[in-house]
Parts: sequence; C-alpha cells; structure tokens
Amino acid sequence: MIEVKKQSFSESFSVYFDKRMIKILLLGAISGFPWVLIGSSLSLWLKEDGLSRSTVGWAGLIFAVYAFNYLWAPLIDRIKIPFLTKKIGHRRGWIVLMQLLILISLLFWSIIDPSENLAFVISVGLLIAIASATQDITVDALRIEQIGENEDKAMAAGAAMAVVGWWSGYKLGGVISLFSAEFFENLGIQNYWQFTFLILGILIILMNIGLMFINESNHKDRDIKQRENDMFISKKFKNSNVVSKIFTWVGGTISGPLISFFKKNGFKIALGILGFIFLFKIGEAFLGRMSIIFYKEIGFTKSDIAIYSKTLGWITTVIFTLLGGLLVIRSGVIRAMFIAGILMASTNLLFSLLAWSERSELLFAIAVIFDDIAAAFATVAFVAFISLLVDRTYTATQYALLASLGTAGRTTLASSSGALVDWLNGDWGIFFVLTALMVIPSLIILWIIKNKLKIYEK
Repeated sequence: MIEVKKQSFSESFSVYFDKRMIKILLLGAISGFPWVLIGSSLSLWLKEDGLSRSTVGWAGLIFAVYAFNYLWAPLIDRIKIPFLTKKIGHRRGWIVLMQLLILISLLFWSIIDPSENLAFVISVGLLIAIASATQDITVDALRIEQIGENEDKAMAAGAAMAVVGWWSGYKLGGVISLFSAEFFENLGIQNYWQFTFLILGILIILMNIGLMFINESNHKDRDIKQRENDMFISKKFKNSNVVSKIFTWVGGTISGPLISFFKKNGFKIALGILGFIFLFKIGEAFLGRMSIIFYKEIGFTKSDIAIYSKTLGWITTVIFTLLGGLLVIRSGVIRAMFIAGILMASTNLLFSLLAWSERSELLFAIAVIFDDIAAAFATVAFVAFISLLVDRTYTATQYALLASLGTAGRTTLASSSGALVDWLNGDWGIFFVLTALMVIPSLIILWIIKNKLKIYEK
C-alpha cells in the first residue's frame, strides 16, 4: 500500500533547493522540446504554406507514437548502444543517439518545401516523434535514478521539476521558434521556417552539452536482476531453445508488468483506471492542437503569440507547477484530479469568450494564462496519480504504459480537431465549448472507482 503524508508548505518547498532538481529540470526540457518541433512549429509551417486546417490536424497523428513507446521500453533497458554506452553511460547513450536523429531530421526539414513534399515532411516529423518518444523512456528512467528509493519528498519534488522542465523546453523552444520565424520573414527570406529549424538544431546541441553534467548510476545491479528474472522464467521450460528464450524474454519484460497491474487493482478497476487515463486530457489536447491556428485566424501575430502564449505562459506554468506540486501533496491526489478536470474545462470556456469577442489582447492574455495554470496543475496531479499506481517492481514499464495510454487519448482522438473546426464552419466558440465538455466522461469514471483505488492518503 502507498501512503501520502501531508507536510507543511515550508517542509515541502525546501526540497526544491536540492541541486539534483536542476539536473531533473534539464531532463524535462530535453523531453519537452521536440513537441515544439512536431506541434506548434510544424502546424504553423504547414498552415502558412497554404495547407488546410484539416491537413494540419491530421498531420498531428504522428504524435500517436508516444502512445506506444511502452512496447519498445524493454529494448531501451537491455540494448546497449555501441561506443556511446561505454563512453557516456547506458541512459545518456540512448538520449544522445535520439537527439542526433532529431538534429538530422531538422537538417532535412531545412531543405524541403512542404507544399511539394508533404509526405516527406510528415515522414521526417514521424522520425522526430519516434526519436522523442524513445528518449522519453530513458529520460524518465534517468530522472528517477537521480533520487534514492526512500526519498519520498525528493521524488515528489522531482516530479514537479520534471513537469517544469518539460514546459520550459516546450515554451521557451516555442518562443525561439516563433521569434526566429518572424525575424527571418521580416528580412524577406521566403523559406523562413527552414532557417528557423537550423536555429532549433543549435538548441539540440546545447542540450546535449548540458546532458553530460548529469550523473548516471551504475547499471550492473539492473543487469543482474534482469538475468535473475530471465533464469527464473526459463526454468518453466523443459528445453532451452530459441523459442523458449523468446518466451522468456517476453514474459519477463512485458507480461509480468501487465499481470501485476491487473492483479493489484482487480480487472474491473484496472479497466476503469485505463479508461480514465485515456480520456482525462482529450479536451486539453483538442484545444492545444488548434490553439495556434485560432490565434492567427483572429488576428494575432507570431510575436503576440510568442509573448502571451509562450513567454507569459511559461512563467505562469513554472510558478503554478511548483505550487501545484505542494497542493497535490496536501489535498490528496484524487481530490486534485477532480479539481484539475474542472479547471481545464473552465479555462477552455475562456477561449469561447475570446472567440465571440472583438480582438482583445487583455482577454487573450487572461485566457492563455489561466489555461496554463490549469494545465500545470493538471499535469502535476496526473503525474502524481500515475506514480502512485505503478508497482515498484515494474516502475519503468508500468509508468511508460500508463503515460503512453494518456498520450494515446490526446493524440489519436485530438487529430480530428481540425476536421471538427471545419465541420463547425470555423465556429471557434462552439469548438471550445465542446472541448470543455470532453473532460466529463473521465471524471465520471474516476468518481465510480475512487473508493476502490489502491491509493491511501492521510
């Protein structure tokens, strides 16, 4: 059983000054930055190149790979990268390799025209998504390994700092992306987005330099336990051959975590948990996928979007993620999830008001800031909720599974966001009302299962 002990604000906040939190912050930024590339940057690039909202929306299907990264998570734990693993460590070796793939992808984007090579542009975006989703597995593992198993306060603070880092990479990367694109556009450069991707490539290099300052623990103990687990399973087979070895590997890396999850929670409650995680952030994803296009269509420039949506939004996110981490500890994760759901729905309605009003920078700023506050609180609560559910025996795989399931809801269903706006004939106000209503099914599921969850709080 897992217990959540309430602490005073001063006791909880002091752990943020641990020097390991800076390293976790960087890991979060490394994880969040690629979403700028295949999210807002790719969306605006395609839109400004003359492609339709529906095309932009469906291009977002490349995010779906994040929903399935748990399938190859065992490979990341076992396969060592030639040369890199020996030189810089197992975890960092995988991250550097994925960052290199992203950098090469940006170089490809910098020399192609989406109107003439849309399929190739999307294919490169898919490669970025796969590399990003793969590095997330390693980033989460390296983040957890920065903190001892019994350091509960540090682990909770680390979760909040990881969220702050993710949003920092996403927001600040977005600021640089938008300002660079507008700068090159104002210079009269026709392929201004292609030049912007070269600037973003420089950020990839800087992040890898920072990664070298993050320590990595010895992985020999993990290797020994993996071999012990494989030997235990292999004894179930009378003969040792290729087939038995395959079943041994699959049983030890995939079947074990799944069986553990359903056994711990019970089949019906486990299905309820999975349904809640899948549905919880769909409304937020619908809004996020189309928000930058909405801003442009109602008359805001790339600089306006960079200032209000990215810069101010990042500051708001950092502050309220840290505060949200403390509030989740004190209020309890279940109550926090209900509050987060209501906040997300309420802030989505602010965008309806913005859509039905005349162009207002004040209302724009209010909507963006409150949306970021809600998103920050919801993300911290969501990460804490998943962390409390996983079996410590299979932390990495179960965390990847549950996090991927949440991503699946946000990516697969939200890919129809552009088509929904078109179906509504561009009525953004109604669109945002619908996104507010999308959180209701998940909260109903949570209400039904809340008393049967294996989470104890005091």
